[in-house]
Amino acid sequence: MTSVLAIDQGTTGSTALVVSDAGEVVSRGYREFTQHFPQPGWVEHDPEEIWSITIEAVAEALAGAPEAPAAIGITNQRETVVAWNPRTGAPLHRALVWQDRRTAERCRELSRELGDEYIKRRTGLVWDPYFSATKIEWLLKHAPELARAAESGNAVFGTIDSWLAYRLTGGKSFVTDHTNASRTLLYNITTGEWDDELLSLFGVPRRSLPAIHNSSEIVGTAVVDPVKGLPVAGMVGDQQGALYGQGCWSPGEAKCTYGTGAFILMPLAGGADKLTRVKGMLTTVAADSRGRRMPAFEGSVFIAGAAIQWLRDGLELIADAGETEALARELADSGGVYFVPALAGLGAPHWEADARGTIVGITRGTRRAHVVRAALEAMAYSVRDIAEAVSRDSGVRLTRLRVDGGASNNAWLMQFQADQLRVPVERPKFVETTGLGAAGLAGLAAGIWGDPEEFLAGNPYKTFMPRDLMDDGYTGWRRAVDTALHWARNSAVGSR
Repeated sequence: MTSVLAIDQGTTGSTALVVSDAGEVVSRGYREFTQHFPQPGWVEHDPEEIWSITIEAVAEALAGAPEAPAAIGITNQRETVVAWNPRTGAPLHRALVWQDRRTAERCRELSRELGDEYIKRRTGLVWDPYFSATKIEWLLKHAPELARAAESGNAVFGTIDSWLAYRLTGGKSFVTDHTNASRTLLYNITTGEWDDELLSLFGVPRRSLPAIHNSSEIVGTAVVDPVKGLPVAGMVGDQQGALYGQGCWSPGEAKCTYGTGAFILMPLAGGADKLTRVKGMLTTVAADSRGRRMPAFEGSVFIAGAAIQWLRDGLELIADAGETEALARELADSGGVYFVPALAGLGAPHWEADARGTIVGITRGTRRAHVVRAALEAMAYSVRDIAEAVSRDSGVRLTRLRVDGGASNNAWLMQFQADQLRVPVERPKFVETTGLGAAGLAGLAAGIWGDPEEFLAGNPYKTFMPRDLMDDGYTGWRRAVDTALHWARNSAVGSR
């Protein structure tokens, strides 16, 4: 048996998977790491801790594997920024995480000064602290030692894929791939290169950024135990990794990962200039069947599974996420209760950073089951929002949705999602397809698979077919979203 090691470095932990040449996961390791919240809205990670727990997870996975893998694939939390000294490898600051909102005012300022079309035309993205560039700019302005290091060439910046590849190769490979680069606000989505005008805008030296490669490509050799000598052969952002792991390479096919947030990606034909015209959607770069750059739409819902965690840890309405399916099945509907889970602002297609969580329709008869069901329904409604926006503005209709992530194990939610979209929802046997995608990309580059369909064969699907429902509640959801947007925009005006 030949196998690939996939490193899936996420927001709260690192998973390592060993994937056989039959496309099956044969062993795994997992470690969590610390979340740092220095101020409200600020989220940071310790890069050294991420590195150490990742190696621990890798060691655990390899200990359970029948033989040593032949290559390494990396997939990672996107947009999170690490700054380090390229000579010593020492981090120069905690990593600023994709969830971090400290640059929200800077993004509003850029939107007022340059307009939204300016950034969308170049990058396919929007002015939002979600992305990397304003985080790098903040570090350069607020960390004096780091700024001095950058001036002298002793500071580099990268997303988590770059950090892990650098450490795995002992500093010999300072690289990223197109999928991660496309999430920085520094990458020109038309040329596929770093954009000089944007580098100048944010004050980022080109020499401080990694070289950009395809997602399926050998970019270095590991020099550390327990993976010494293995080629680093695949790199991909987590959501694009899941798209690849689901085998979605054609227009009309899409995947949704239900994790902390919900992330919907759909590959689309046509040039990047055409794709950037879809209102409220991001244009990003995904990997085609051979790991080359491919344009895609992305809709990012900031809060999905995190809303269930909030019901558990914040409100203590449930003891475990597994309770939610049974509670939802207790009811014929949500009793007119709608939950807009804007706990970290609203993402696509609304992009309102000042929005906050909103629950409407509560009466004396409202029970915890109604609130829980409304939170589950909100995930499906949010995905429908995005699917309808893409169909309306691009003319490409969704034909099937493939799903993964923790919440996809909730069969009630998956059936409700199929009912909302009116298309089949397909859930693979192995729902952690982010790592599977990284393994597939690395295996192609290393010659383990000659055809991308080969590694998909070991992950069959269960299909949820849409039912014919008369009243789907979506109209009420849209009213609730409008309420949240109205509150946010009037609050923002009143606070100035």
